[in-house]
Amino acid sequence: MSRLQQLTILGSTGSIGKNTLDVVSLHPQRFKVFALSAHQQVDELLSQCLRFEPRYAVMTSPAHAQALKTRLKGHAVRTEVLSGPEALLDISQDAEVDMVMAAIVGAAGLPPCLAAARAGKRLLLANKEALVVGAGVFLEAVQAGGASLLPIDSEHSAIFQCLPVDRSTWQDAVDHVILTASGGPFRTLPVDQLKAVTPEQACAHPNWVMGRKISVDSATMMNKALEVIEAHYLFGFEPSKIQVLIHPQSVIHSMVQLRDRAVMAQLGTPDMRMPIALGLSWPDRMMSGASEVDFSRMGGLTFETFDAPGHRQRFAGLQLAWQALQGPVGTTAVLNAANEVAVAAFLEGRLRFDRIAALNEKAMDQVMPKGIANLDDLLELDARARQWSQACVQDWQ
Repeated sequence: MSRLQQLTILGSTGSIGKNTLDVVSLHPQRFKVFALSAHQQVDELLSQCLRFEPRYAVMTSPAHAQALKTRLKGHAVRTEVLSGPEALLDISQDAEVDMVMAAIVGAAGLPPCLAAARAGKRLLLANKEALVVGAGVFLEAVQAGGASLLPIDSEHSAIFQCLPVDRSTWQDAVDHVILTASGGPFRTLPVDQLKAVTPEQACAHPNWVMGRKISVDSATMMNKALEVIEAHYLFGFEPSKIQVLIHPQSVIHSMVQLRDRAVMAQLGTPDMRMPIALGLSWPDRMMSGASEVDFSRMGGLTFETFDAPGHRQRFAGLQLAWQALQGPVGTTAVLNAANEVAVAAFLEGRLRFDRIAALNEKAMDQVMPKGIANLDDLLELDARARQWSQACVQDWQ
């Protein structure tokens, strides 16, 4: 009998983390949860520890870690509770760990992703910011450590599945890749009504169940801008070879058009357990728990370009992806930092929805990267971009 694969899940209480545990629970003969981490969700992490009995559980702050430790007393669980950024690095690079699911939202997930990459782990990347912010620094760590990098975003997983198996043929075989986008909850909303959008409306995605931050990103289409950047670094295609197409039904997750004009598409229900299961089992396939597509009950599949009336104004943030990729190294990190500040301000009622893209674009014009060579340079740039963005939010109130 082969050894159980040891898995660390960074961000286990978020939607990706929960779905990962759901998939793992279907295959107890293949996987063992080594470590879980969460920000502040003590109750949820407690429940996960009782069910999966990881060796380690990490919380962001000592106070939350102590609360979890207290709650675990009296239970026959030998989980050791840790806290802080260093603990995240430890559970990502531990010698016993085979795989790391990187599902911490935002730039905070970059340091443990780098640690896992340098340690040569199978890195299941659900944190797109690792590539958007880390870019060359992150890819160098993957190569130096001999890590294997598998995309978990449904769109990038779809592209990965549609590309030729031999990576050396990609540049010659592929004409362009097409990321599909649902269009979110405001695809048909008149542009002049965007200023009145509430956080509750922005978080009500029509197809996917996601956290609040990524739901807002989907509503503004900034998630797709970040995915364009991620696709560039992940697959090595020039920005001009990456396209976006609105597909409201979210059945086709992405497509690859080959040089001979054949189009390869990956289809499935909008369920993140499918790309998660593929990442865990690759190159094999295993049950994900997702329901199968019932073609007999499916309505039409429709598509819209960004030339459709109102879309360029409605989704103004999307074009920032190509602008950022044309800028100096580090510009994508500035875009990500500004967006995180803008989305947080919107969710707190301090910034209008229609000003998120405007703040992001202004940040790229005002915050200049300076010689990015390592993680410290990236973190310094990230901090400057956040400081500038916070000041901008204050000025616009």
